[in-house]
Amino acid sequence: MQRRISRRTVLRGMGALMALPMLEAMQPQSVFGAAAADKPAVRMAFLAIPNGVNVEAFTPTKEGTDWELPTTLQPLEKFRQDINVFSGLTLNGGRALGDGAGDHARSAASFLTGAHPVKTAGADIKNGQSIDQATAERIGHLTRFASLELGIERSAQAGNCDSGYSCAYSSNIAWRNETSPLAKEIDPRSVFDRLFGVEERVEMAKNRAKRDKYKKSVLDFVLEDAKSLHNSLGISDQRKLDEYLYAVREVEQRLVRVEKLGTSKDDESPNYPRPAGVPRDFGEHVRLMFDLMVLAFQTDQTRIISFMYANEGSNRSYAPVEVTEGHHELSHHGRNQEKLDKIARIDKYHITEFAYLLEKLASVQENGGRLLDNCMVMIGSGLGDGDRHNHDNLPIVLAGRGGGTIATGRHIKYPQETPLTNLYVSMAQRLGAEMESFSDSNGTLPGLEG
Repeated sequence: MQRRISRRTVLRGMGALMALPMLEAMQPQSVFGAAAADKPAVRMAFLAIPNGVNVEAFTPTKEGTDWELPTTLQPLEKFRQDINVFSGLTLNGGRALGDGAGDHARSAASFLTGAHPVKTAGADIKNGQSIDQATAERIGHLTRFASLELGIERSAQAGNCDSGYSCAYSSNIAWRNETSPLAKEIDPRSVFDRLFGVEERVEMAKNRAKRDKYKKSVLDFVLEDAKSLHNSLGISDQRKLDEYLYAVREVEQRLVRVEKLGTSKDDESPNYPRPAGVPRDFGEHVRLMFDLMVLAFQTDQTRIISFMYANEGSNRSYAPVEVTEGHHELSHHGRNQEKLDKIARIDKYHITEFAYLLEKLASVQENGGRLLDNCMVMIGSGLGDGDRHNHDNLPIVLAGRGGGTIATGRHIKYPQETPLTNLYVSMAQRLGAEMESFSDSNGTLPGLEG
């Protein structure tokens, strides 16, 4: 019989610290000696798409289970039975409410807060606490990191980015409290070092330099610990551990390749701010971040993650789908069909990357099921149509079954003006957070259980 080990067991060595996925050996023993099934933790993530979408290409025409994937959502065909598409949800806090222009900034600021941000480009910003942070306050102590805030473009904390609204509003969706946005991490290497290194930044830098000097992987430093653990596990757990270590190694090797490419003087990257150290290729950048999200969830280092594809109002072009114009520029389409078609291509690209994340989550086995089954991953935008700047009938997709508490495979149409924050209350409760209301919610979101 294999020995039992703690869920908090980690591999250590030379400043490296590697959390482990859930193994059978971590399960508690029943009175009969067999492993008693321990209910897996539920995780949640929020993915923000900037500038709204092509609503017609995004929204299914039929409700219930008898619905067809619209053009934009076709990359999710494999996961049709793992998702719900919602219509009718609203962010009232994103509306002008007498403040005039600035819908892009408001859509990002209200996306996870439901709040109406104070219109200012100065230091007196005021918004609301975001649902990820409200949930982290309640359950964040259960994991190494209460939450992770990730993205592709750097956060700003000052400046005028949208009609008198601070750049802090348009470049952050996570808010610790009403005056403190949480800047997102955009460098995959820094995220990797946080997940697999000591927490002190000085020590982290020293150990990374040591690995670089001797051309060692983080796995090389924990190898002795890993071998010892491997020999004490059953065959099933040995296979799971091997698969996990391989996944970590693969991500680390990709980071090295990206960094080598980043030293090239032939810089043909698009014209947008790109701090040194992050991948030049947008798709590789996104996928590295998604791989790290999966590793963070798999090892239960956090149960709460937020991610921004780009800052709200971003004018990034999308060469992979042959869109050379800026995204924000195209979002003001004026019903021009050519522009609408290009927006749909951008939207589909975002969903294709989302499908990649779901594929990775589904590939990880956990307690006889899939990691995806124990997740709730929401993707959407705080704007509906980028041209209309509307904040009702938002494009929202929720993937995963929340630990078996969510019936999936449906298009659910809610009454107009149903607060998006009702969904957030429902999600937070499934993580074990005691929360009856949040922001402008007026209850939970009905129908999730089927």
